[in-house]
Amino acid sequence: MGLQAAGHEVLNEVALNQVTVSFGDAEMTRKVIVAIQQDDTCWCGPTVWRGRTAMRISVSSWATTEEDVERSLKVMIRIASEQTDQFRVI
Repeated sequence: MGLQAAGHEVLNEVALNQVTVSFGDAEMTRKVIVAIQQDDTCWCGPTVWRGRTAMRISVSSWATTEEDVERSLKVMIRIASEQTDQFRVI
């Protein structure tokens, strides 16, 4: 299951190793990025893609395995779900 399948918006046509993802508005996207960075499973940074705040995913190590990618995706999806659920409750 990827980020798009989990309901998050992939903003670019994926080419090579770069993906940009939005988790709603700019504030929510920034909150999700910070939480993912704090989790320390993987590191993704903020960017602006065509005027929208987004998370940039770049897979660039020859040592990255499919298992690494799956583990990172699960963490991203879990954290995004937790953050957006917290936002809805408030």
